[in-house]
Amino acid sequence: MKLHHHPLSGHSHRARLFLSLAGIPHELVQVDLAKAAHKSPEFLKLNSFGQVPVLVDGDVVVPDSIAIMVYAAKKFGKTEWLPEDPAEAAAVQRWLSVSTGQIFNGPCVARLVTVFGMKFDAAEAIERAHAILKLIDAELEGRDWIATARPTAADAALYSYIANAPEGNVDLSAYANIRAWLSRVEALPGFTPFQKTPVGLAA
Repeated sequence: MKLHHHPLSGHSHRARLFLSLAGIPHELVQVDLAKAAHKSPEFLKLNSFGQVPVLVDGDVVVPDSIAIMVYAAKKFGKTEWLPEDPAEAAAVQRWLSVSTGQIFNGPCVARLVTVFGMKFDAAEAIERAHAILKLIDAELEGRDWIATARPTAADAALYSYIANAPEGNVDLSAYANIRAWLSRVEALPGFTPFQKTPVGLAA
């Protein structure tokens, strides 16, 4: 399997982190976003949205970080990471939805302003980031992992943009439970770090 990615893309890191934590062999193929390689005719054949990441597994092409997690977990039977139990599956799905909703609109968008120079309202994104981080910090009170009693795809989905939130001027110092959770994710076998950029509070 080949994961087409970019090292500064949180969506790419989310997929890469999951594959690595779940012990799923894959080859990395870096897409040069600066040269608009993701908008090339060749890449658009893989993902018509022109976005990374994309997983290519033989004749199967899977765009989107969350879809990549689902595909890989199902193919390799990684039920410890993507549970089949209805209650646990629903708990994981809840946080996968948060990762593409509130996390995208908060920490992700705030970081897009500083790292990629995108024209979003930074103040609004930072406010949205703190709103969801307060909720996540409260959810982590008294528990090690966000969805179940063990690490799952939900933790991998949330990690990247929360870990690098300071790049978007989102301060994590008030969120003790989140900071402890980040350390637990980073201590997992197979963890692979998300490349940091000296911008925002990380400058």
